[in-house]
Amino acid sequence: MSLTVAVQMDPLDSIAIAGDSSFALMLSAKARGHRLFHYDAEALSYSAGRVWARAHPVTVQRVEGDHFCFGEPVDLDLGDDADVVLMRQDPPFDLGYITATHLLERIADRTLVVNDPASVRNAPEKVFVLDYPQFMPPTLVTRSLDEARAFLADHGEIVVKPLHGNGGKAIFKVGRDGANLSALIEVFNQTWREPHMIQAFLPAVAKGDKRIVLVDGAVAGAINRLPGEGEIRSNLAVGGSAVKTELTPREREICAVLGPELKRRGLIFVGIDVIGGEWLTEINVTSPTGIVAIERFDGTDVAGLIWDAIERRIAERG
Repeated sequence: MSLTVAVQMDPLDSIAIAGDSSFALMLSAKARGHRLFHYDAEALSYSAGRVWARAHPVTVQRVEGDHFCFGEPVDLDLGDDADVVLMRQDPPFDLGYITATHLLERIADRTLVVNDPASVRNAPEKVFVLDYPQFMPPTLVTRSLDEARAFLADHGEIVVKPLHGNGGKAIFKVGRDGANLSALIEVFNQTWREPHMIQAFLPAVAKGDKRIVLVDGAVAGAINRLPGEGEIRSNLAVGGSAVKTELTPREREICAVLGPELKRRGLIFVGIDVIGGEWLTEINVTSPTGIVAIERFDGTDVAGLIWDAIERRIAERG
């Protein structure tokens, strides 16, 4: 089948095509004969039940510096003229992101939105994971310095991070002496109105933080991300490196528990993060990454698996 695909994402001239998952999805869509449009989330408009975006028809190719070509912009009706919307703009998961999910939810009965906008809104990465405490490291969500101090006393070393952060930004390790904990909580409280996530520090992070990609609830592949020199963060965006990996029995158990719920919620492309082969720390549903590295190490066409799932869901809709 040939589909009209609208891709809601960041500007195409800002991406690094060698590892960008959204671009890989666009290349795969082109190879299948799907027609592509690109627009920024800020271009969404609504009136009288209609949701549209000022969008460019786009062609893509894997040529650095010449990787896309726009046609003349059009007002694309996302409910009537698109078969699929890929919601792929990067976090932060802020009011702009939430508003985009509300608008796209209004056309989700006619157009397949990936991932499902209501489910994305209700499953921010570090909040959705709280549904699975049996797989998580010891975790505290709070704005209270006293609670943070008590948690540190219980666990010796901790990590403090924003509840809605992304890409490894603003993650701090606090040692046993608690030096700077009060100043850190003060800064966090001044910067963010929501509570913050505090977790027991896992020394196993030195051996990597595994990104496992699930497609429509099934494991598609994984990479292990190693922290850079002098870092506790292994995110590729902050200097981590990816290596080939296999899943542990515990990781397979985690995926088996999560998979059916992800599929039920319409979360077709999900990346979960697991430390030390056993500790689930995030369930990434907004704009997960990692599929290019998985293909490089394992030869698995994850983008193709995602399009298989999308096409299957559209066929089931009739």
